Amino acid sequence: MRKSILALLALALVLSLGGAAFAAKDTLVVADQYDATTLDPIRHNDYPSSRACHQIYDTLIFLNDDGSFRPGLAEKWEFVSGTAYKMYLRKGVKFHNGEELKAVDVKFSLERATTELGAQIKTYSQDLKEVEIVDDYTVILHLKKENFPFFASLSHSWGSIVNKKEVEAQGENYGTPAGTAVGTGPFKFGKWDKGDKYTFERYDDYWDGKAQYKTLVVRSIPEPTARTVGLETGEVDIAYPTTTTELKRVEENPDLVLQRKPLASTTYMGFNTTKKPFDDPRVRQAFNAAIDTVGIQKAVFRGVGKTPRTLIPSNIKYSINDEIPEHKRDLEAAKKLFAEAGVKTDGWKVQIWTNERKERVDMATIIQAQLQELGITAEIKVLEWGAYLDGLKKKEHDMFLLGWGLSVPDPDYAVAGLLETGAGTNYTFFSDAKLDELLAKGRAMSDGPERAQVYKDMQLFINEQCPMLFLHNDESLVGVQKKLKGFSSSPFDVHTFYTASFEE
Repeated sequence: MRKSILALLALALVLSLGGAAFAAKDTLVVADQYDATTLDPIRHNDYPSSRACHQIYDTLIFLNDDGSFRPGLAEKWEFVSGTAYKMYLRKGVKFHNGEELKAVDVKFSLERATTELGAQIKTYSQDLKEVEIVDDYTVILHLKKENFPFFASLSHSWGSIVNKKEVEAQGENYGTPAGTAVGTGPFKFGKWDKGDKYTFERYDDYWDGKAQYKTLVVRSIPEPTARTVGLETGEVDIAYPTTTTELKRVEENPDLVLQRKPLASTTYMGFNTTKKPFDDPRVRQAFNAAIDTVGIQKAVFRGVGKTPRTLIPSNIKYSINDEIPEHKRDLEAAKKLFAEAGVKTDGWKVQIWTNERKERVDMATIIQAQLQELGITAEIKVLEWGAYLDGLKKKEHDMFLLGWGLSVPDPDYAVAGLLETGAGTNYTFFSDAKLDELLAKGRAMSDGPERAQVYKDMQLFINEQCPMLFLHNDESLVGVQKKLKGFSSSPFDVHTFYTASFEE
């Protein structure tokens, strides 16, 4: 009965998409799990917002699926020195408001990211000193110090080039439903119904060739069954993520294709290290010993992905994931560590925060049961995506479940955004001088054995301090209509839609 009710609810949700638009084949309908939080590229560091911005804006360089780069708004570049990159801009590129892209827009965009407005993306922009304008189509990016992964980060959403005039005119409304968002990308802003969907229209003057359909609609559909039903009925053309419970349903449907790729992402349970007793590494290690991370991953994800042993995913260079023994649950060790820290577990009440993603709720539920064996009562608090991120910033949580993925394939970005002191997405609020020193050292080095050693030391230190428990390395599972051609999901989880077309 419960399954029948869920299926009916899911179908009703999907039918609200509207079949007329799909029938015209002039609209691509995408089902994402969450809505964007902002369309201002420097005020976020979450995947739904990055995916939205990717459709509107371009960056100086583009990231290929194999981790290499190709020219974007910069048609070529020169490394003048370790701290100076000369970028030659394409001529004739137009913003959605009709203005031509100029060096002044690049300077404005990148330097704006170094202000307080860019606190969320500080990890990427922090070493940018200034952008020097040589002429209308040439700029030099000057860094404060050598930062080896910085160039690669220019392909990240933070490096999106905005129109200076438009941003200044919009003020605080820029990138919100009350304002607009203006880039040079393949789609221009149409309408944003916050919490439901955003609608972008094709930009016919896109410099890299216009899309073959007119309208892009991206719906926020948290319920996985609803996303799958949308694919089955044809109301949705692309849906992600496909959960383990829906996997076979998509694979076995002759009208659908499952695009499955490994992701450089880590789902983790973090501790609020500003709160007692979570500020004590022995307490965090005790939780690590008390929880069966391997069993949880297998139970929840059913053959998708794996349990990580270190923060840097194994498909990212310098990961030592395969050198570390598999995690084993040890209740006696947990009890000993709690006792050493002076924590009495019997009757202790804690909170585990999570957003509404089903797998995370399931993981939290198993963790809750395992902690109960030690007398710890864990309350699970489930929050809507935007409210969840806002709540974490206020430091009111005890523990929380979240994912972190790399849209720039460098080990620095696997760690810095989560654990560097002051990083805008450091929701554990972990702060340690040794780790900060290792991060700075690793950033300043070019690839080689010495840099590899720095990241090995870093991973071992993080495991020792245990600001988080590693729960899952994910895969990209994207359901696609078979008649949709030209779309390939990104292994970095920021997808390009304008290349798609409908088969006649």
